[in-house]
Amino acid sequence: MLVDPAHLTAADHLDAAREMAAAGRSFLAYLLAEEAARRTADPATAAGIRAVFPDPNLTREETPSCPPATSSTP
Repeated sequence: MLVDPAHLTAADHLDAAREMAAAGRSFLAYLLAEEAARRTADPATAAGIRAVFPDPNLTREETPSCPPATSSTP
């Protein structure tokens, strides 16, 4: 059974965000949480949702693909 996305609530999006986070799908969890926050009337609650599901592109730490250069003097 298909559900019209217009009928989904903030709670529906937040539940889906939790499921995606548990499945390791952090960016999808972030997008669903953003939609939940957007549909939330209380700004403090929306900020709390955003704090729990931050943008993974802004919070990830890059690991170097090669070791750092070392200087060796003879």
